[in-house]
Amino acid sequence: MAARSPRGFGQSGGTARALERVGERWALLIIRDLLAGARRYSDLKAGLPRIPTNILSDRLKELQEAGLVRRVPAVRGGYELTPLGRELEPVVLALERWGWALPAEQPVAGDVFTADALAVTLRAAFRGADAERLPATEYLLHVGEASISAIVDGGSLDVLDVGPEALPHPQRRLAVPSPDDVLEFQLQPDQLAALLGEGSPRLDVLAGPAELVDRFRRTFRFDRAPGAEAAEASAA
Repeated sequence: MAARSPRGFGQSGGTARALERVGERWALLIIRDLLAGARRYSDLKAGLPRIPTNILSDRLKELQEAGLVRRVPAVRGGYELTPLGRELEPVVLALERWGWALPAEQPVAGDVFTADALAVTLRAAFRGADAERLPATEYLLHVGEASISAIVDGGSLDVLDVGPEALPHPQRRLAVPSPDDVLEFQLQPDQLAALLGEGSPRLDVLAGPAELVDRFRRTFRFDRAPGAEAAEASAA
């Protein structure tokens, strides 16, 4: 069955034109996961466990028709972003920052936090200007079932899935030696907001000096959105 054509809004503005292509439910989460590199259909389904298979197929077809996603011949059943689709990266990172600045909601049973989602979170929270003044460091994070290696060298960041189900895409992009400073720690997904914000979660440091936690928090953090406190109070 052919994919549905994007529904028009009857407007010619840029926001309306963009939403006709990526405004359908699940579309931006598919874009988010493909920012990490080529993914097979099964990989996308595993990372979005609540998406019905027919909807995932429809969204992929729609994104292909919009010129944002293409098939990858070298990866059986694989998809990747086109150059036009990759231009959505700053949009996704801005949404990620905005979302983390909102009042936290109670976790729902069965919610998952994938390595691809964690990678986007770290990229959105990255403070390159602050990192430039700090020594090169590798951070190994285990958040729930997701495991990520984040290498920070000056104002550059490279993030790679290192969990047991890690995919071979993408490979590391930073052409730098492995940093001397390495911090490995684990925490639960519901502690991540505090770590990246103003809280003080208790971390389980597995390797490296504990003082590197402060360096991590200077390198990765989210600011509270103006008005977030009022929104939190009204929702209470």
